[in-house]
Amino acid sequence: MLNFTVGPVMASDEVRAIGAEQVPYFRTAEFSETMKENERLMKEFAKASDDARVVFITGSGTASMEAVVMNCFTSVDKLLVVNGGSFGHRFVQLCQIHDIPYTEIKLETGNPLTAEELSAYEGQGYTGFLVNLHETSTGVLYDIKMISDFCHRNQMFLAVDSISSFLADPFDMQALGVNVMITGSQKALACPPGISVIVLDAEAQKRVEANQVKSMYFDLKDALKNGERGQTPFTPAVGTLLQINARLKEIERNGGVESENRRMKMLAEDFRSKIKDLPFTIVSKSMSNAVTPLHPLHASAYDIFLKLKDEYGIWVCPNGGDMAEKVFRVGHLGHLSPEDNTTLVNALKDMQQKGLL
Repeated sequence: MLNFTVGPVMASDEVRAIGAEQVPYFRTAEFSETMKENERLMKEFAKASDDARVVFITGSGTASMEAVVMNCFTSVDKLLVVNGGSFGHRFVQLCQIHDIPYTEIKLETGNPLTAEELSAYEGQGYTGFLVNLHETSTGVLYDIKMISDFCHRNQMFLAVDSISSFLADPFDMQALGVNVMITGSQKALACPPGISVIVLDAEAQKRVEANQVKSMYFDLKDALKNGERGQTPFTPAVGTLLQINARLKEIERNGGVESENRRMKMLAEDFRSKIKDLPFTIVSKSMSNAVTPLHPLHASAYDIFLKLKDEYGIWVCPNGGDMAEKVFRVGHLGHLSPEDNTTLVNALKDMQQKGLL
């Protein structure tokens, strides 16, 4: 199987080998040291401040999205939420569920957020901003510098879902003034799903400590306290956390976050150059290195997904809802190579020759 989805993604042999081992007991000094190392490297790769903290949640990215909404905002806040697709809509739903006042900035499919659209909200008393830096469903990468400047001018707390963008695109949490960053184990970290990660700056930690959350599992005060000793409040996905540790150290050995950014940029550009003569249009007007969203001109996107899976042993990423027949996505995350790109492109060319594109 060759996997070009946006998660789970192809993992290295080292990471996969850990998955075959017996899962060790975790209330030990050894596991605590591993977790402290995970926190150090996550802070380094997110370019967070020295006083930032990292929380590892056993749950998907949505679990950490919900934890951030619950812990960092209350009914006295007034949020701006960017909704450019499925995951932006998820932030909207979370604000509704937890009674957080919000205004939704609804974008057309594939369109980035513009300065002109943001200008309407200047000086309107908003206290927080929620954005999926890379709207994975459409492939749009938002201009985080523009958003950061807007939040700074308006003294707004900035929470960024970087689940599919982390390690794929340049990101400097401290320089951008981002208060919270979220990511997940199954994207560019190239580990199995099951762990999501929240990086909190000092201001975010203050909000967490001041907020009385009506939840046991998602109360980040407890997570931060246990993290001081390199532990989690409840039983975590121990094996996945060990795989994350191996992957983070692999990235460190290979030159750090900048090297990983360059690698994924190279893979994305290589793929996009190889498909230029195929009957697709690229949907997004502002793309991440993480994924290429493609609209087939003469075929069903979902049929292409099925044909590649069933007849060529290649996974790409389908869409749901209104985009199911219109758009599929090719990921550039994980343990992939230019040669793998060629394999996928050759399969698409073979489908074209057979009249399937």
